[in-house]
Amino acid sequence: MNPTRSSRFRSPLALVAAIIVLASGAIAAQAPPASYQQLLGLFADWRAFEEPPRLSGGVPDYSPATSARRLEELVQLQARLRAIDQTGWSIVQQVDHHLVRAEMNGLEYHLRVLQPFARDPAYYASVITGESDTPAKEGPVIHGAIKLYDYPIWPRTGLDTVQPLSAAQSAELATKLRTIAPLLAAARQNLAAGNAKDLWVGGVRALEEQSEALRTLAMRVPASDGALASATEAARAATDNFTDWLRVEAPKKTGPSGIGKEQYTWYLRNVLLIPLSWEEEVTILRRELARGHASLRLEENRNRQLPPLPVASTPEEYAALQERAIPRYLKWMADNRILTMEPWMERALRERTAPFAPEASRNFFMQATQRDPIPLWTHLYHWWDNMRIRVAPHANPIRRQALLYNVWMSRAEGMATAMEEWMMHAGLYDDSPRSREIVWIMLITRAARGLGNLYAHANDLTMAEAADIHVNWTPRGWMRRDPLLGFEQHLYLRQPGYGASYITGGRLMEEVIAERGRQLGDAFTLQRVMDEINRSGMIPPSLIYWEVTGDDRMVRELGAGRPLPPR
Repeated sequence: MNPTRSSRFRSPLALVAAIIVLASGAIAAQAPPASYQQLLGLFADWRAFEEPPRLSGGVPDYSPATSARRLEELVQLQARLRAIDQTGWSIVQQVDHHLVRAEMNGLEYHLRVLQPFARDPAYYASVITGESDTPAKEGPVIHGAIKLYDYPIWPRTGLDTVQPLSAAQSAELATKLRTIAPLLAAARQNLAAGNAKDLWVGGVRALEEQSEALRTLAMRVPASDGALASATEAARAATDNFTDWLRVEAPKKTGPSGIGKEQYTWYLRNVLLIPLSWEEEVTILRRELARGHASLRLEENRNRQLPPLPVASTPEEYAALQERAIPRYLKWMADNRILTMEPWMERALRERTAPFAPEASRNFFMQATQRDPIPLWTHLYHWWDNMRIRVAPHANPIRRQALLYNVWMSRAEGMATAMEEWMMHAGLYDDSPRSREIVWIMLITRAARGLGNLYAHANDLTMAEAADIHVNWTPRGWMRRDPLLGFEQHLYLRQPGYGASYITGGRLMEEVIAERGRQLGDAFTLQRVMDEINRSGMIPPSLIYWEVTGDDRMVRELGAGRPLPPR
C-alpha cells in the first residue's frame, strides 16, 4: 500500500516491456499451452472433489475421520497444481492458476482452522430464502443447501409472484427437505466438542429463521400436496428440536470465536489474495472511519442552509421516489459514460427494489433509501455484476461460476462500496447536496462494523462489543440494535475478511484505476477502465490489478506459499 515503492513508477522501457507482455498474453490466449489444459483438467477434478462424500439420505459427511482423509487427498491435489509448468503462460492463464490455488487453500483453511462444521451451528441452517446480492451466498454455506428461491412457490425477485410447483419440482423439493432431520442429527455429533461461544449464540437465531421460513413455506403448500406438506412439517419439527438443543447448550460455551491475527492474515493472503495483514486492515479502517466522520461534518456545514431530505413516509411516496430515482440514475450513468450500459441494467434494478418500511421497522439501509434511493443503488452495482454472470457468463470455465470460499468478496463488496463514493465525486449529487451526506454515513457504518469485527477476530472484543462500535459510531442513530445488526456481526464473525472487505477491497480497486490512469495518460477514460475491470470477472483485486495493468506487484506482495500456521 506504499505509493513510494519504485515498482509503481516504471521507466519507458519497462512500460514497453509490459505492453509486450500483454500482447504476448493475447497470442497465448488464442493457443493455450498444453500445460494450461492440465490446469483446466485439474480444475474439473478439484471442483468434483470439493463436494464432500454423502451419508445415507444425501447428508454431507463432515465427520472428523472423513475431514482428515479429505485433507490428505487435498494435499495431493495441491501438489498436482504446483507441478504444472507455467512457462509461456499469458497473464490471464497465470491468474487462473492463482484462482485454483486460492480455492484449494480455502478448503484447507476450512478443514484445519475455520471448521464451520465443528464450531459454527449456523452452518447447519441449510434453507436459504433469498438470493444474495453477491455471486454466491456470503459466508460458509453447507453443501447441498436448499435454495427456496429456485422454486416458483418462493418468488426470486420483487417482480415475481407465488406460482404453483410442477409435480417434478414438488418431488424434488420434498426430497431435499427430508435431508434436514438427518443433517441436524449429524450436526449434534459434529458440534459436540465446539466451544465458540458467540458462534453458538448467533447460531440460535439462524435456526430460528430457518423455522420461520419453513412455516411460511408450509402455508404456501396446497393441502393436496401431501408429500411436500409432510416433508416441510418434518423439516420444521427437526429444526425446532435442534434449536431447542442450541438454546440449552449455548450458555455453557466459554471459548473464543475469533480466529486470531495470524490466522486472519494467512486467510487474507492465501485465500482471498488480499496483500494486507490484520494490522494493515485495522489501520485502513481506522483511517476511513475518521475520514468519513470528518467529511460528513464538512458536508453538513456546507449544506447548513439547506432543508433536510424529506423521508418517504407512506408506500405511495416511496413508490414515487423510486420511480423518479431509477430512470434518473440510469440516464446519469449513460450520459457520463461511466461504463458500457447494457439493456438489462434497468431490469436488474427494478427486480430488487426494497419494499417500503414504516419508521418503527426502518433499518439502516431503509433510513437512507427512504430519503434518496440512489446512494444505495450505486452500491447495488452488485445486481449488475450478478446479472452479467447470468446473461453473459465468462468464457473462461474457471471464472464462469462464483469462486468458492468467498474468494470474490473483495471485488464484489469493495467495488460496490467504492461505487458510492466514486459516483458522488463524479457529480451524481450535484443537484442534491444532502444526498452526499448519506454517502458518508454509509462509509462510516461500514468502517465501524468492519473495525469492530477485526477486533472480534483478534478475540479482543466479543461479538456484542463489536456491535457496540457499529452502533455507537454510526451517525444519527440510523444503526439500531435490530436483526440487521445481529445478522451482519454474526456473518462477519463466521467469515474472516468479510467485514473489512467493503472498505479494503474498494481501496485496492482504486489502485487499479490509479495505475491504469497513469499508464493511459490522456487516453484514459473511466468507461474504458471500468469495462476492463468487468471483463476480468469476479476475481480478487490483486489479480484484476495484474490483468488490467500488466503489473504483478500485488501478487508478489501476497507472499504466497507460506505454510498455514498451527491453530
